[in-house]
Amino acid sequence: MLSQDEINALLAGMDTSGGGDAAPADAPSDSGMEAPADAAVASGGGSGIDESLLNDSEKDAIGEVANISMGSSATTLYSLVNQKVNITTPQVELANWENVINNYERPCVFIQIKYTVGLDGTNILILKEHDVMVITDLMMGGDGTNTDGEIGELQLSAISEAMNQMMGAAATSLSTMINQKVDISPPQATLLDMINDDPSDIAEFLTGTFVKISFKMQVGDLVDSTLMQLYPIDFAKTLKDTVITGDAGSSEPEPAPAPQAAPAPEPMPMQGAAPQPMPGMDPSMMAGGPMPQMGMPQMQMAMPQMQMAPQMMNMNIQPAQFQNFTGGTTIMAGGENIGIIKDVPLEVTVELGRTAKPIADILDFAPGTIIELDKVAGEPVDVLVNGKFVAKGEVVVIEESFGVRVTEIVQ
Repeated sequence: MLSQDEINALLAGMDTSGGGDAAPADAPSDSGMEAPADAAVASGGGSGIDESLLNDSEKDAIGEVANISMGSSATTLYSLVNQKVNITTPQVELANWENVINNYERPCVFIQIKYTVGLDGTNILILKEHDVMVITDLMMGGDGTNTDGEIGELQLSAISEAMNQMMGAAATSLSTMINQKVDISPPQATLLDMINDDPSDIAEFLTGTFVKISFKMQVGDLVDSTLMQLYPIDFAKTLKDTVITGDAGSSEPEPAPAPQAAPAPEPMPMQGAAPQPMPGMDPSMMAGGPMPQMGMPQMQMAMPQMQMAPQMMNMNIQPAQFQNFTGGTTIMAGGENIGIIKDVPLEVTVELGRTAKPIADILDFAPGTIIELDKVAGEPVDVLVNGKFVAKGEVVVIEESFGVRVTEIVQ
C-alpha cells in the first residue's frame, strides 16, 4: 500500500528514493501511466471494477429484493433480542475485496449462507464485532452492554443461530416472490481481520468483482451501524431474473378461474323442460295459469327444485347399518383390533424431576455441579410413554441395572 506522499511524488514525477532530485526525462511518462491505478487501489476507489457488469435497473431490482428480504429478517431479529430493529433501504453497488477492507471496520464477522433449494448460490453477511457482541448479549438475556472481551465460540454460535432464523425468514419471502420453495443451509460464522485473510479461502467470488448491498441497521439505542451483504454478480442477476419471472408467472393464471363461472347459465335448459307438479302444488302453476305473488326470481328458483324432485323420488334410500360395538374395555381385553398395532414400539421414559435454570447458571455447569429437582427424595417418579404421563413408580435395582416398579396407573 502506498502512502499519500508517495502517490503525490509519483504523480509529480519526483524520485522518492533519493534526496529529492528530479526524475529522468522519461520518468514522468512512465510514472504518470501507472500511478493513477495504484492510487485508486490504495484509496479503495474501485480499481478493477467494471461498472458495466450491472446497470442501474438491475441494481434497483436487486435492491428491492434485498429490501423485502431484510424486512422479514428485521422482524425476526426483533423477536430474538426484544428490541426495536430498523433496517433501512439498501444501497447497491459493485465492489471488490480492497473496497470492503478500506470501507469497513475490522475485525468483523463473516456469515456465509448457501441456498440449497429453489436457488443455487451463496451470499455473505458482514457484521461488526461490536454489533455481534450486543446482539448475542441480548439473545442470552443481557441488557446489551456486556461487550467486553473478544468474540468466542459461544457468540459465533449464537449469531449463527440468529442469522439462520433471519435468513430463513428472508427465504420465506423469496419463496412468496418466486412461487417456489427456497431453503438455506445452516450459516457459518467466522471472525476475520480481512487484512491478512485470503478472500478465496472465504468464498471464491470475493477474489473478483461482486455486488455489495449496504444496510443501515439500528437495534434499540445500542446499535447504529452498517450491515453488508455480498452477492456474486451471476447469482444476483439470476435472483433478479427469477423474481421477475416469478411475478410474471403468478399474474398470468389469474384470468383462469373465469371459465368456472360458466355453470351460471344452467337454469336455461331447466326452463325448456317440462317439469311435473310436485304433491301439494297447484297444477295451474304448471299449466301457465296465474301465479299470484310470484316474481321471476322466485320462478327460476322453484323450477330447479321441480326438475330434481323426480330424480330424488326414484333413488333407493335405505337406513345406514352400523356395526354393534361392545364396551371400550372389552376391545382391549379381547384383543380383536388392538393386535394390529401391538408391534408398534413406544418410547418409555422415567422422569426423576424437573427444574428451570437461567442461561447464566447453565453456562456455569461443571463436573460436580449439583442440580436440585422439583421432587422430594423418595417421592414416586413419573413414567411417560411417548411423552405422555401414564404411571407412577418407585426406583428399584435389578442386579446391576436400574428399574421402576409401577405403583399407580394414571387414568
